[in-house]
Amino acid sequence: MPRMIFVNLPVADVERAAGFYAALGAERDARFSQPGTAAAMVFSDAIVVMLLSHAHFAHFAPRPIADARTATEVLICLSEESRAAVDARVARAVDAGGRADLRAPQAMGEMMYSRNLEDLDGHVIELMWMDAAAVTQGQPGA
Repeated sequence: MPRMIFVNLPVADVERAAGFYAALGAERDARFSQPGTAAAMVFSDAIVVMLLSHAHFAHFAPRPIADARTATEVLICLSEESRAAVDARVARAVDAGGRADLRAPQAMGEMMYSRNLEDLDGHVIELMWMDAAAVTQGQPGA
């Protein structure tokens, strides 16, 4: 089994948040979801975002839940296959109720491009494209 990452996020409305993450390209895995309490949103074989109601999240968290609208709790970064794919996913997020470009899009010539957005609960998501070969060209050990 490959190593996986499960990003657990507290959300005010599980079903509404699941719709938002579906618009970003995730698919809901009903086996690990419970209406109103938890939604397992699968981005790939290795990446799952678990959307948990505040009450359910509190069972796992040793500290109070942070207000993502007033403090940065985590930055989630998802890679895309091209600059155009970054822009397309940001557009889908905005259509689903998200807010784009909390800071200006970042570009490093033809090597890297990123944008960010805020989900319905204030969590910040970075979307980026990178030409790994161009980034590592000329780097020691590359």
